[in-house]
Amino acid sequence: MTRLLLSRSWPARFVRIAVLVSVGWWFAKDLVYAQLPVSLEWPNTDFENSLVDLSEIQSGGPPKDGIPPVDNPEFDSIGEASKWLNPREPVVAVSIDGETKAYPIQILIWHEIVNDSIAGIPLSVTFCPLCNATIVFDRRVDGVILDFGTTGRLRKSDLVMYDRQTESWWQQFTGQAIVGKMAGTLLDRLPASIVAYEDFRDAYPDAQVLSRRTGRQRAYGNNPYRGYDSVDDQPFLFFDPVDKRLPPMERVLDVSVGDAHKLYPFSVFKTAPVINDEVAGMPVAVFSRPGTLSALDGSVIADSREVPSATAYDRRLDGKIMRFELRDGHIVDSQSGTRWNLFGTGIDGPLSGRQLRPAPGSVHFAFAWLAFHPESQIYGQ
Repeated sequence: MTRLLLSRSWPARFVRIAVLVSVGWWFAKDLVYAQLPVSLEWPNTDFENSLVDLSEIQSGGPPKDGIPPVDNPEFDSIGEASKWLNPREPVVAVSIDGETKAYPIQILIWHEIVNDSIAGIPLSVTFCPLCNATIVFDRRVDGVILDFGTTGRLRKSDLVMYDRQTESWWQQFTGQAIVGKMAGTLLDRLPASIVAYEDFRDAYPDAQVLSRRTGRQRAYGNNPYRGYDSVDDQPFLFFDPVDKRLPPMERVLDVSVGDAHKLYPFSVFKTAPVINDEVAGMPVAVFSRPGTLSALDGSVIADSREVPSATAYDRRLDGKIMRFELRDGHIVDSQSGTRWNLFGTGIDGPLSGRQLRPAPGSVHFAFAWLAFHPESQIYGQ
C-alpha cells in the first residue's frame, strides 16, 4: 500500500486519482443532486398542475430520498427494544383494531417516513423535525396503495413528500398533494400520539417497536438538530411572518373538528395538566404528563431535557359528558372515580377497560401550525 501511495508510475497515479475522485463524489453527490434543475431530477412530476407557487418550495439540502424512508420495517418486542431505547425517549404510538406499534423518534429523525401497515391498513408514519410534526396517514387513494419518499424540499419549513406511483409532491403538514397528477388529493389522517417509551411499554406490553434494523447505517439515539427546539429560536427556511401569539418553537397540541382548530400550548400544562374543554361542539379532554425527553434538544436524545406528553380525547362516553381531573398524580374522572392513562384507557375502577375516542389532532411547533392554520384559537387566550 505504501509503495502504491508513493510510486510515480502512471498506473499508480491513475489509481490514486480514481480513489480521490470516488471519495470526493461520495461526499459531494448529495450537493450536486440537490442543485440539479428540478425538471431533470423529477422528469415524471407534472409541475404544470400545482396548487401553490413553486417558488415557495425550497431545497432543504438533500436530494430525492437523500433522507431515505423505511420501506420494509422490522420490529422488536418490548423486551428487545428495552435494551436500546431509553424509557423516557419519545415514541409515536399507533393503535388500530387491537394492533399497536411504536415508532421511536430516534429512528424517525433520520428517515422522516416509515411505510408500514397495521391491522391490514397501509399507513405512512411521518415526522418533520423542523416542524416537530408527527402525522400518520392512511396511504390508500382510490384503492391504490401509495409509497412515500422525501423530496429533499421544504415549504414553510415543512417536509414535502412524494409518492412513488405518480411522483406527485405532498405537503406533510396538511396531507394534501400540492404538485403533480394527484394535486388536490387529501390523505386521511390516523390517530397517533407521542409519548414516553415507558408509558407505551406499560400500556402495551405485547406491542411491537420499530427496530434499528433499517438497512441503513445511522447514529440512532443521536440528534442531528441539536438545540433546535429552543422556544424563541427562528425556524429554518421559514420566510412567512411569525404569528406573535406564541413563541415560534413552542410545542402545541392541536385539536381539529371540521374547520375549527384549537391549540393547547405545552406551557399551560404546568398549571393545568388535565383540561376539560369544548371545540366546535365536541367536549374534549386533554391529558398531559411530564417527563418525556425532547428529541430536538441535546446531541444525544437520552441526555436531553424533559418536555410533557399530551393527548386529547372526546370526553363523551355512553351518552354522558365525562369530566376529568388530576388526583394524587393520576388522571381520574369525577363521575366514577376511574383512573385513566395517557392513551384514554380506563385502567382502574368501574370503567376499567373502557376506551375514549381520540380527538383529531397531533403535536407540532406553533409557528408551523399557525402558518397553515392562522385562524386557530389558542387555549387561554
